Amino acid sequence: MECALLYSGGKDSTLAALLLDPFYNVTLVSGTFGVRDTDPARESASAVGFGHETVDLDPDVASEAVERMHDDGYPRNGIQQVHEHAVETVARGDWIAEADGSDSLAAVADGTRRDDRVPTIERPLAQSVEDRLDVDYLAPLAGIGRGAIDAMAADRLVVESGPSAEIPKADYEVELRELLRERYGEGAVADVFPEHTQSRVRGLR
Repeated sequence: MECALLYSGGKDSTLAALLLDPFYNVTLVSGTFGVRDTDPARESASAVGFGHETVDLDPDVASEAVERMHDDGYPRNGIQQVHEHAVETVARGDWIAEADGSDSLAAVADGTRRDDRVPTIERPLAQSVEDRLDVDYLAPLAGIGRGAIDAMAADRLVVESGPSAEIPKADYEVELRELLRERYGEGAVADVFPEHTQSRVRGLR
């Protein structure tokens, strides 16, 4: 069964892939608005033994999300909007034929955790995606707390951590930061995005 897992190159989405691997043929998929390349995620995927694909997302969605984040003064709603769009886009499976002609998609997954405020996929949207697109939505970390995830990552993964602006990744925040900078200036990035630590997977233990 084919499963496409939204992938940033971080520990959460990598752990999700490892949990699904016994049951699915997992392909790690990075969505992009064409602002930055997805090489960091491709390198992380290769380092842990998974195939990787890049899927183009709608630039209009990114533009709306950036404006929303600027107006809100925080990133939560914009990131949620982008994540929902990415799940829908990947779940449609149009990219599969372009990638390698694999069998039709059985599931779409992400690395969202129990303790995440954003992004999340609420039950009504998950059910809507499943009913409309005939795929299963999977969130294998949704029942696992931060402490357990950190322990699992420490046991299985080689992880590089640091300030989010300094760790090369292929997630929404990287591109949204750049678009926010282009539209509203460097100060807007500091105003909207709080400082926090990001992770990037370098390999398996």
